[in-house]
Amino acid sequence: MRRIIEAFSRCRIVPVVAIERAADAPALARALLAGGVGVAEITFRTAAAAEAIARIAKEVPDMLVGAGTVRSTEQVRQAVAAGAQFVVAPAFSPAVCAFCAQGEVPVFPGCATPTEMEAAIALGLTHLKFFPAEQAGGAAYLKAMASVFPEVKFMPTGGISAKNLREYLDLPNVLACGGSWMCSPQRIAAQDWATITKLCKESICNAR
Repeated sequence: MRRIIEAFSRCRIVPVVAIERAADAPALARALLAGGVGVAEITFRTAAAAEAIARIAKEVPDMLVGAGTVRSTEQVRQAVAAGAQFVVAPAFSPAVCAFCAQGEVPVFPGCATPTEMEAAIALGLTHLKFFPAEQAGGAAYLKAMASVFPEVKFMPTGGISAKNLREYLDLPNVLACGGSWMCSPQRIAAQDWATITKLCKESICNAR
């Protein structure tokens, strides 16, 4: 887990990728790396997710690749078998968290309420996804959580873009931000790797 957290802390941006064609995955990973982003979360919202993870893990080993929108233990199995190095869940699932702990798989469960945060902490999890960030209260909400849960670092995701990225990253309890503004499904489908690299470079500059 420490290695994953250190990577997130260095990059401070985690692209959330919904990919329809697994064959596009290696080129996408290279475009992200060229833009200075060495982390990618491939969501299980498409049928190509597991194969996309496998292609990146095999063909672009410099990319730290994980699985997102993981909602079941079976999806954890698929993700890890494909080569995922971390798991991100949209909600707090005790079953998913326990399964990941058993297999020593780094997991970032989604939490939007103090009750969910407290439950995650009880399982020893102190690095949490805050989702949906903007809809759940945004940066002001996370600022309020800092004094209540000082041990927690958040990865806010949902409604984050280049316009409000800095607002979140300026908070001391934010580890990194997740989002798809750099690599939208439309840009991936168009294989617009140059624009994705450009947006990554701009976002990295904004994050530092």
